[in-house]
Amino acid sequence: MSQAIKVRLNRAMDRSYRIVIQAGVIDRMPVLISQTWNGKNIFIITDSNVERLWGGQLQRRLFDAGIEALLLSFPAGERSKNVRTVHALHTQLLSNCIRRDSLIIALGGGVVGDVAGYVAATVLRGVKYIQVPTTLLSQVDSSVGGKVGIDHPLGKNLIGAFHQPAAVFIDPDVLRTLPQSEFRNGLAEVVKIAAAIDKKFFASLERNAHRITKTNQRLLAEIISRSVVLKAAVVEKDELESGLRKALNLGHTIGHAIEAATKFSIKHGEAVSMGMVAESRIAVRLGLLKEDDFQRVVRLLRTLRVPTRIPIIKNKSKFFSAISSDKKAEGNKTKFVLLNGIGRSAIGVDVPIAQLDFILTNRIN
Repeated sequence: MSQAIKVRLNRAMDRSYRIVIQAGVIDRMPVLISQTWNGKNIFIITDSNVERLWGGQLQRRLFDAGIEALLLSFPAGERSKNVRTVHALHTQLLSNCIRRDSLIIALGGGVVGDVAGYVAATVLRGVKYIQVPTTLLSQVDSSVGGKVGIDHPLGKNLIGAFHQPAAVFIDPDVLRTLPQSEFRNGLAEVVKIAAAIDKKFFASLERNAHRITKTNQRLLAEIISRSVVLKAAVVEKDELESGLRKALNLGHTIGHAIEAATKFSIKHGEAVSMGMVAESRIAVRLGLLKEDDFQRVVRLLRTLRVPTRIPIIKNKSKFFSAISSDKKAEGNKTKFVLLNGIGRSAIGVDVPIAQLDFILTNRIN
């Protein structure tokens, strides 16, 4: 299965780009790159895990095709998503004579895409980069839309930019090497997209939940494609997240706070799943969401074996600090995205502190 999707962003200047979803597309990278970026120096940015699995292989394929590429990596994990890593990468790029017409390849999961994209946005005031996502989470969500950035001690993703990629190449085949926990991590973001904006997609996930595995390549490709089509459509309408795109932050306000309060010992998708359930229970308590719809969300996540229960939060001050510093805050209030039906989201809801206390105390699952 091969599919090409166009993201049209040409209001001030044309920054449109294509998203190619195709099994084996990593093997075709030398051809794809030589067609568009021939003669420009190329830098591959990845992490220590993906370097071993795919980084060296991609570098060799490019070299065999007569394309020289420098491979740069940093330690895998959320803890590397910081200014120190960015500074180190800036130094390596500048020391190796990166130019404005150079190309950066972000090869990896969500952390790599965020870090490499932010590096591309800031070095020499911006160079082109392409996303080659290697996790389900990054393929269905974070590689599309140009949101790049790093964490700050006061909160997640508080330092960043909107810097659209020049292209996105998604290869479902690479998911075969993905640990099962990381695969489930990505499924949480798939459910988020469906629950937030597409009830038909959500119903399809419910029907096929027991069949969604790494080895069911056909179904997986369809799920990736549908997720990307939905994300691309939202980005086209609201690139800078001023309205509609905020719906895709469902589960993220509480999810990010869980990550911060647990020192990022919980994976992002798992935290989003817990946040989605907690925020949906709040929506029920506020009269926005029917109990039946809440149960559908919980049931689907459980069927996909994604965790739904908030862990015991020992550092509640860190949790509430992360809530208050959330980048969706307006004035002195944090605004939540809450479901008001499957496929429908209420954006900018003010949630009383008592509701958050209730969720933490009762650890809704």
